[in-house]
Amino acid sequence: MAEIRVNPTRMELKKLKIRYDTARRGHKLLKDKRDELMRQFLTIVREDKELRESVEARLMASYGSFSAANAVSSPKMLTEALILPRKEGSLTVGYKNMMSVTVPTFSMRVENSSADSYNYGLAFTSGGLDDSLRELDFLREDLIKLAELEKTAQLLAEEIERTRRRVNALEHIMMPRYLEAIKVIKMKLDENERGNTTRLMKVKDMMLKEQLALPEDDE
Repeated sequence: MAEIRVNPTRMELKKLKIRYDTARRGHKLLKDKRDELMRQFLTIVREDKELRESVEARLMASYGSFSAANAVSSPKMLTEALILPRKEGSLTVGYKNMMSVTVPTFSMRVENSSADSYNYGLAFTSGGLDDSLRELDFLREDLIKLAELEKTAQLLAEEIERTRRRVNALEHIMMPRYLEAIKVIKMKLDENERGNTTRLMKVKDMMLKEQLALPEDDE
């Protein structure tokens, strides 16, 4: 670990103590932030897991219905039935702040939302196609919510990793460096103080010896 090179003075000692206290407070705040980020991240991951399992099961059912329709219908008929959608929508992306992390919010506005999901005649198509499109229509909001949750979880995970690196840098690099520099300066100051005390005692002894060595004045 590289040492902080400073002049061993009381002014530098005071500055280092202030820096160490600042680093210690910052370390505590970052740890609290990391813990809260982890709490929110785990909450979102649990919600995402439950929603994903539900969406995947319903998608499998929708794909099963579509496969059944595909088996009894010609590809040309399916293409003609699905070439023109009955509903149109626009996705709006907003943003919100979560523990200093900007995460997206998605919302869908659907035109003609009260209409049926299919725009084709029912006489020449399979009921499985109707079931598949109806299920996909019901899944739309959940798919948008799932995308929002997964993007939020990704951004929170990145911020957790950045915060963790900062916490580790303060805890294992900066704070030990400050403590080591403070220790070195204190040792230097104590050494200088002991040296000054020793020199003063030697000067005092020399002065006493000189006084004792002076001849007495003749009466």
